[in-house]
Amino acid sequence: MKERGGDPRALNVLAFCKDSHRLSGVWPLSGMARLGASFFATTDAGVDWEASGEHRAVSGAEPQISLVLRAQALVPLQCQRCLGSMMETLVVERRFVFVRSEEEALRLDEDSEDDVLSLPARLDLHELLEDELILALPIVPRHPDACPQPLPGSAELTPGLSDGATEAGFTRPHAFAALAALKRGKPGSD
Repeated sequence: MKERGGDPRALNVLAFCKDSHRLSGVWPLSGMARLGASFFATTDAGVDWEASGEHRAVSGAEPQISLVLRAQALVPLQCQRCLGSMMETLVVERRFVFVRSEEEALRLDEDSEDDVLSLPARLDLHELLEDELILALPIVPRHPDACPQPLPGSAELTPGLSDGATEAGFTRPHAFAALAALKRGKPGSD
């Protein structure tokens, strides 16, 4: 996919930013294998993305070269509460500032809210976007409110019943009581 502004798979960052170019498109999520490893199901959805270059004059210093990357994708994940399927919207909005050397990038990155990187000869926007989407994944995916289906066999406490009692009238053993019983049963545990 070659467009005005360059090839997004081998972008000349300096030229792209210097001329304030913009690229956008939709890439299939199926083409992002590392991200897809986190999916609960296969999807034929895509990720809408846009990249824009900026070249700002800075008094007393070299011009600032930066790239803004925005993206949004709806992905299928596994809820860690109910273990069912859920859809999560991943949103990426990042600014990358490019400098001439790795040493300068390390020095400036500590004080900058933006990511500071050394200027590459070519940049693969597809790979960068996949990295950013992976970072946007929730650590523990779960339905935002209540799960549509609770786990099979999980007994929910009913309001109004005493702690440990269930609707069927059975009482759940308290975890520490079970440990105490185990400890009493061992010889030499006194």
